[in-house]
Amino acid sequence: MMLSPQLHKILAVAFFLLPLCAQGKLAGFLPSFPFKPLFGGRSNSAEEQQIPDLTALAGNEHGDPIHQLEYRISRLEGVLRLNKMITESGGKIFSTNGKKADFDGTVEKCKEAGGSIATPKSPGENDAILYFVKYFNTYAYLGIKQSLIPGRFQLLNGAQLSYTNWYPNEPSGKGEEECVEMYTDGTWNDKKCNKNHLIVCQF
Repeated sequence: MMLSPQLHKILAVAFFLLPLCAQGKLAGFLPSFPFKPLFGGRSNSAEEQQIPDLTALAGNEHGDPIHQLEYRISRLEGVLRLNKMITESGGKIFSTNGKKADFDGTVEKCKEAGGSIATPKSPGENDAILYFVKYFNTYAYLGIKQSLIPGRFQLLNGAQLSYTNWYPNEPSGKGEEECVEMYTDGTWNDKKCNKNHLIVCQF
């Protein structure tokens, strides 16, 4: 039996957030928010609002290792949702580790975590990223860059944008601002790529 893509996403998010857990910053890092878990149930007791132990999954008479792992990942997802460590829209899971980096650094950090830089393709996905931007009261780079034509932007894979949310009169960089940042109201602005912004990844 193989783990589902959704479970793989949750595991990737968990490893992305491990530095916060190691520093003891998971509890209370973000306010509680009632999400319905996609897999199984979860306890709401304070004692269980921590990263579940994902090690030593030996089989026993009550279930095989895969089912045990799936159950623990489902509990992990519940904890992350409850603490608003993740948001979800359009089949994507979005997460931040609370750190900042320039555009290239953000792309690299998200890739190392098994994801990619957050790239909204709908109003719902834009709002999912906006939550973190508003919470930290800062800006975040998006997975969008200027094309070979100055002033025109595209996805990192070269595809055309099917959704945009530009601030009025933006983009206005006239070819000198190749990256795109999200403001704290959710609108976009073209910006140089060397600023340190909040790292937000999608999985």
